[in-house]
Amino acid sequence: MTADLAQGGDARGTILGHPKGLFVLFFAEMWERFSYYGMRALLIFYLTQHWLFSDSESGVIYGAYTALVYITPVLGGYLADRWLGQRKAVLFGAVLLTFGHFLMGFEGDGGQGAAALNIFWLALAFIIVGSGFLKANISVIVGQLYPRTDVRRDGAYTIFYMGINLGAALGSLLCGYLGQTYGWSYGFGAAGFGMLLGLIVFVAFKPLLMGRGEPPAPLSRGREFSLYAIGTLAVGVIWLLIQYQDVVGWILLVAGVILVGHVLFTAVVRLQPDERDRIFAAMFLIVGSILFWALFEQAGSSLNLYTDRYVERAGVPASMFQSINAIYIVLLGPVFAGLWTWLGRHGLEPSTPAKFGLAMIQLGAGFLVLVAGAALGGDGAKTAVIFIFLIYLLHTTGELCLSPVGLSAMNRLAPAHMASLIMGTWFFASATGNFVAGLIAAATGSDKASSAGAGRQVVLDVYSQVGWIALAAGIGVLAISPLIKRLMHLDTLAEEDAAHGLFGEEETGEPQAAGVHPPIKE
Repeated sequence: MTADLAQGGDARGTILGHPKGLFVLFFAEMWERFSYYGMRALLIFYLTQHWLFSDSESGVIYGAYTALVYITPVLGGYLADRWLGQRKAVLFGAVLLTFGHFLMGFEGDGGQGAAALNIFWLALAFIIVGSGFLKANISVIVGQLYPRTDVRRDGAYTIFYMGINLGAALGSLLCGYLGQTYGWSYGFGAAGFGMLLGLIVFVAFKPLLMGRGEPPAPLSRGREFSLYAIGTLAVGVIWLLIQYQDVVGWILLVAGVILVGHVLFTAVVRLQPDERDRIFAAMFLIVGSILFWALFEQAGSSLNLYTDRYVERAGVPASMFQSINAIYIVLLGPVFAGLWTWLGRHGLEPSTPAKFGLAMIQLGAGFLVLVAGAALGGDGAKTAVIFIFLIYLLHTTGELCLSPVGLSAMNRLAPAHMASLIMGTWFFASATGNFVAGLIAAATGSDKASSAGAGRQVVLDVYSQVGWIALAAGIGVLAISPLIKRLMHLDTLAEEDAAHGLFGEEETGEPQAAGVHPPIKE
């Protein structure tokens, strides 16, 4: 390992001008995202149609699941940084994910049968913890293949993100089709085989990683297995939590208050005025991101159900429409990267707070376009499928305005000694947004309505409300964006302040981050 580390990432050859190890990570992550998004595309239908949970119950379960997926990387990242190393953490996460996806295939007889339902909760727990170990660490290894000053780093992350979004699109298409056409076990089984392929690629081509991601210090066998035991214990804890979604909500609330209080206290008491103001600006963006993700993440829950029940799909399974976002990102990511660069050169690029405002406006416009499209067909008529493509288009362009620039802002605004804390707060906000998304999805529950038309109207009324709220919030953020920009004090931001980030800092927002990140102006 030491000999490999002494060599550059290119020592075993290159493909397209990049180390071969990049493509090992590309394919491993592509198959992992294939399995994750393939399973996620089916999850809300599995809950409502197989386990017979109500729409409201399913929305909250879905929200708790996605929230926990964002919290567990704290554990996986911490154990990897301190002892385990990124490669072993990714390997352990991939094993847990493979178990989890295959367990999803044991569907029992449906309904609320205790034994089979407990296996389902266990499958979710394996996937949540496995994602925590894998997601937190695989993208870090990408950065470790290159010197920090290597001009190829941005291109490497672009390639890596294309793998993520390719896997997300293919997983939603194939697993969604199999699951809703031939049976749940076929869809979840395909997701499991995808994860198994990712695991095989990662293990078989380990030498191409050139010793990157190994433990930071010699690791005894006993300590290594004790770390795996902690991960396994975490599966048990998550198995319990996912069954009691209210507890997850209270944990997020209490921990959020403590976390925000600690950040603000530190900013007021310990930081210089400029640094304090930057923290205030960062917290404003973090709070705004909660609203964005709470509405954006309707895609996999309430919008998925709406597509299934109330959209003219010409027989195409509703879960396959979950691929649209990833496809749009692949197509539009380079366009937005080029757009920000061009606007920047001409002095016209919107500030980071202004981009947040634009993101919320597009998010709200997406919901309102769907509501208007549904009204065009009249009472009882199904919504034309073009409006599903339009809502995903507007939500994706909003995502491209917010997610990557938000991550860059967190890194630039936080002083070096608070970098991890602020980045952790950003991801905690994503988890909170996902849980709130489940509560909003629960409010759209239309399965108990007296008729299909009444059920559709329940959903559209909620979408109309949240659409106008997002639109108003976006306009408000745009209006005060000059004030937030002043709080950022970009004119006094020292070079060393902007360069303290960890390897892989730009891509840690996945799966919500865009396929291509705009260059960061120094």
